[in-house]
Amino acid sequence: MTTERLYLSPPHMTGREEQLVREAFESNWIAPLGPQVDAFEQEFLRIVGAEHAVALSSGTAAIHLGLQLLGVRPGEVLVSSFTFAASVNPVIYLGGRPTFIDSERCSWNMDPALLGEVLEKRARAGKPPRAVIVVHLYGQSANLDPILSACSGHGVPVLEDAAEALGASYKGRSPGTLGNLGAYSFNGNKIVTTSGGGMLVSSDGDLVAHARKLATQARDPASHYQHSEVGYNYRLSNILAAIGRGQISALAERVAARRRNFETYVALLGDLPGLSFMPEAPWGRSTHWLTCVTIDPRAFGADRESVRLALEAENIEARPLWKPMHLQPVFAQCESIGGDVAKNLFERGLCLPSGSSLTDDDLSRVSAVVRSVARA
Repeated sequence: MTTERLYLSPPHMTGREEQLVREAFESNWIAPLGPQVDAFEQEFLRIVGAEHAVALSSGTAAIHLGLQLLGVRPGEVLVSSFTFAASVNPVIYLGGRPTFIDSERCSWNMDPALLGEVLEKRARAGKPPRAVIVVHLYGQSANLDPILSACSGHGVPVLEDAAEALGASYKGRSPGTLGNLGAYSFNGNKIVTTSGGGMLVSSDGDLVAHARKLATQARDPASHYQHSEVGYNYRLSNILAAIGRGQISALAERVAARRRNFETYVALLGDLPGLSFMPEAPWGRSTHWLTCVTIDPRAFGADRESVRLALEAENIEARPLWKPMHLQPVFAQCESIGGDVAKNLFERGLCLPSGSSLTDDDLSRVSAVVRSVARA
């Protein structure tokens, strides 16, 4: 008998999404934009505590527009190395040149000390970067105070990639709302999903208004179609926004479930030699969007790939941690500041199934496989 597959982070519907989608159909708002989009933006703002938001077709679109609004063009952009390629690709879209900053061990996010050193060096050379992209990984905020302080001291704008950190906190505030702009993702594996979608937020209403114009092909306010700048088709569908509204209404419950997954894994696996969990940094509260572990092969008795393959053999999806951008072939010519921390995390790290609908039996099933490899 085939055992039901356990996925890494599948969508988890509340039941309200179908009702809201039905409302969109009944109103005939099927085209992009519409009342569901407007409501989704306002509900999102209330949850994260931002002032202005525009719903977009993806988190990548949010980063792309955000960087363009910050004036990124040919020149250097400093960005976390330990991340997904979508954090970096928009730099290339705009003709920029990424320089990768290593992680700190206590959060796995951008190392503020390394960033500060690079900014000082660039300032002495009279060549400040165009912007800094700080990524909040696996449901946990980066240490924003020293990052924002260093950037402010050198007049460098900050875009926060909070795609993986919706529902997390940094000193009581939502990551994504402290820099010049923040980008979120509602991809299918995120804690809140619209199947595909994103959000760009800022305290600067003019920036968000400009983003909204650019996202709708940069059409000028005229009765005819007139364009004074190049735009994009980055609008979020009214249908998808309806799904997002149903999803975001349960954000607190989804965060609680993900944190419970983490705590259960710690209880079931925390005694294994050589296996360590992603630490929760002291400055905030992680959602544990994904439960992540690192495995020391000498102490554990097997490497992370052996664990992943053993899980796959039992129809359980697990995934290595992000391969750092400075190790990616497409960015081989880019400068990297440090890199050993991110490299070590990738070589030893594994994401375990973390969906908010996992049961105790599911978590026990995953843990039993991990333990069986450790004993081998």
